[in-house]
Amino acid sequence: MNSQNNKDYSSKIVTVPNLLSLFRLILIPFILWAYCYEGSYALTALLVVVSGLTDVVDGFVARHFNMISDIGKALDPIADKLTQIAMLFCLVTRFPLILFPLILIIVKETSSFILRAVVIHKTGTVEGAVWHGKVNTVILYAVMFLHIVWYNIPTQISVICIIVSCAMMVLSYVLYSIDGIRQLIAVSRTKNK
Repeated sequence: MNSQNNKDYSSKIVTVPNLLSLFRLILIPFILWAYCYEGSYALTALLVVVSGLTDVVDGFVARHFNMISDIGKALDPIADKLTQIAMLFCLVTRFPLILFPLILIIVKETSSFILRAVVIHKTGTVEGAVWHGKVNTVILYAVMFLHIVWYNIPTQISVICIIVSCAMMVLSYVLYSIDGIRQLIAVSRTKNK
């Protein structure tokens, strides 16, 4: 299209998508403040929606204007996961069963981070998000949003939502792990040739 689309943003730090990811990180303390200190669930929901929308916008801008950068591939999921962990910490104060997705996401992201770091070290490439990671994020945000705005959510509905979220998290973790292990095996085979 235009010359801007032909630029290589892979090593750039200051890009529109990266600034939007940084904005999501800055929103986290405000989300915690709105929920835990102010007890304003409407404001919390609004902040979570704003955070989610900036996530969608930064992904669109990165792909549409070819502004995908290596730091963005790392910063975007970090902003997502820290927002999710912070919100789950808030929700567990009202919904004890939220502890299950909270523990799962901490275990999943810690072990995935280690695996990704090894893959990046061995392959020299930073992989972007894949479909199951995006689906997992959408489901988790939907579950969190529902628990924020529906103060008296029936236990049965809450439990179903939490089970679906946990199941998708486990599936995403397994698929990410398989992909990472495949990449490491491929690199190992290449070096042994």
